[in-house]
Amino acid sequence: MVPINLRRPLLGLLCVLGITTSSLQAGLPDFPAATHPVAGDEWRFVGGDEAGTWFSALADINDTNAGQLGFAWAYDMGTERGQEATPLVIDGVMYTSGVWGIVYALNAATGEVLWTFHPGIDPASARNACCDTVNRGVAVRDGVVFVASEDGRLHALDAKTGAEKWTADTIIGRGKSSYTYASTGAVLLTGDSVVIGNSGADLGDGSTRGYISAWDIRTGAFKWRFFTVPPAPGQPFEHPELEMAAKSWAPDHDGRYQNGGTVWDGLSYDAETDQIVFGTANASPYSRVKSAAERHDDLFNASIVAVNAKSGRMNWYYQETPGDAWDYDAVQKFVFANLPVGGSETRRVVMQASKNGFFYTLDLKTGKLLAADPFAYVNWAKGVDLATGRPQFTEVSDYSAKPKNVYPSWAGAHTWNPMSFSPKTGLVYIPTVDQPNVMVNLAANKGKLEHLEGFFNANGIIPDDTYDEATLSRLFGPLPTKAELQKERGKTSLVREVLKAWDPVAKKVVWEQVTSDRNRGYDGGVLSTAGNIVVQGRGDGTLRVYNATTGAQLASIQTGSHIMAAPMTYRIGGVQYIAVQVGYGGVGISYPITPADIAYKNRNTNRILVFKLGGGPVPQPELRPDPFTYPAPPPLRATAAKIAHGEAKFTEFCSRCHMFGPGITPDLSRLPREIHGMFNDIVLGGALAGNGMAPLGDMVSKYDVEAIHAYLIDTQRKGYEAQRGKKPTS
Repeated sequence: MVPINLRRPLLGLLCVLGITTSSLQAGLPDFPAATHPVAGDEWRFVGGDEAGTWFSALADINDTNAGQLGFAWAYDMGTERGQEATPLVIDGVMYTSGVWGIVYALNAATGEVLWTFHPGIDPASARNACCDTVNRGVAVRDGVVFVASEDGRLHALDAKTGAEKWTADTIIGRGKSSYTYASTGAVLLTGDSVVIGNSGADLGDGSTRGYISAWDIRTGAFKWRFFTVPPAPGQPFEHPELEMAAKSWAPDHDGRYQNGGTVWDGLSYDAETDQIVFGTANASPYSRVKSAAERHDDLFNASIVAVNAKSGRMNWYYQETPGDAWDYDAVQKFVFANLPVGGSETRRVVMQASKNGFFYTLDLKTGKLLAADPFAYVNWAKGVDLATGRPQFTEVSDYSAKPKNVYPSWAGAHTWNPMSFSPKTGLVYIPTVDQPNVMVNLAANKGKLEHLEGFFNANGIIPDDTYDEATLSRLFGPLPTKAELQKERGKTSLVREVLKAWDPVAKKVVWEQVTSDRNRGYDGGVLSTAGNIVVQGRGDGTLRVYNATTGAQLASIQTGSHIMAAPMTYRIGGVQYIAVQVGYGGVGISYPITPADIAYKNRNTNRILVFKLGGGPVPQPELRPDPFTYPAPPPLRATAAKIAHGEAKFTEFCSRCHMFGPGITPDLSRLPREIHGMFNDIVLGGALAGNGMAPLGDMVSKYDVEAIHAYLIDTQRKGYEAQRGKKPTS
């Protein structure tokens, strides 16, 4: 897709204010590749600077002394779910967000809590979040802290006290039975607005329509909204860009569906062009699986879009994955830089390591595609035609008639975990997920299931160590064996995660470190600094430090906690610190914790951990209770057919949040007697809605619930008998 440039000439805001990049960077090293002042003693933006580099000019901690890094202080956040935010440090205060959009203000030198803010969310709204009740960060300006809570409300807080100054509801259609919106991304500040998107394109069988909205930074008054996809056929277009977008959809498009394209992360702002750059998610439902010949582009799904920050009108767009049927969201975080890409001329560019496995570089002002190269193993496309901007699809991409092993998986070659660009080395450090998924058209593959919540009429099965084609085929139809899948990669593990140092000018990997092997590690985002170091956490609980130039490991610190978030760094009183939030969750909510994960051993205590040179060992969390104890099950009175129906319905509707084995939500195969007695009241009546378990009466019938319960009792019975040394009866 050739990018469309609708941008009108704008006078750079920095020039209007008489501010130059060099004057803002006084006292810091000069980095010509940086488009904005980089982070120094403070970390004022989620990405460190307005360019989203996750880079700092600090170098007290460096490649000569990183081995001396140790524990400085910790703060217990009081929760046990996923942590994805990067803290800010401004005027000696650390501001950050946790689950639900809870905000914390701490003394950045000591960890003393100054105040906390709880947004007062109905816990039942957790049903609307595809991937845990996470939050990716706050924004701060002029003594006000901004956060979006999980239920889609914006909050402006007094930075000194945490008192709420104003709140705004950003969700349209709230209260409808099909409502599936949530907000988990970091808010974005422009010149005079607060901007936020939302999530939900994977849920509700196509009931979510993507948009971003802007709100007055002082009052919270609504300013504008940009929809990413057109309305239902026959409905008026809210803004002119949608008329063009509608032509890329099938003429017989079903008006019951809202088309998806949510903007759940990756919002960026460039003051020089006064434009907001953001990415959009998959179509909803992408599950209406069609052959390659039948697909339409479905704008502006799976696209990068730039809009004017004042008006919300589109400047340009580029679609990365036309007709997305693989869950290749384009919402991964962007980095702005000055690079000689596409020739000898240095350009202001926007870079993204996309979920679809290609590293994109575009002209920031015009949206012109300059480069698109695979940074991970890719088989759904053989490349991208730079003249047209379109991917060159392979036959593997078409799974309409039979399952295909597609690289990368729906989880993406790179997802929300931040990458880092070092203007010192010129390298981009990408937390890469190298894994496929077996994509299945459920309607064509003759299994028990033709619908799966979160995937619609498709499924993407990740062939990790738990992959059992015989069991899975019972639900999803005939599937390839693990041995057949392995042939494509030879001796390389089917599932692994790799930290890659990517040269965006030479378009190649300079070095790499395998961070997880054979199973998803859900490893963390990345920090780089002028000290020639790269810092990343892992699912095994270690915080690793590498030489930014060579990739050699310099330090490994066992924190005792799973690390998904990206670290940051700051300096107070002449001491440089590195901080990171820890806690397992996110998309991992859908999978049991593996033995290689530290959260399998330790409690998933959410903490902020801070390190300094000369620090000590990190205090370890408590051990988690034995996850393999099966209580005695209640009597089971159900036919084999009813149990099988329950297995199918559990997989279809419940497995998105509840899996068998240790996790952050209850394992329903190990329920105590009192919960068994309340099962129908919980699932249909909402008896535990206050704990986050919303009623599901709009999705399942009473018979379905009885069958699900029978399947769970049968599973618990088999586990209980095996636990007692008996051979489980069928």
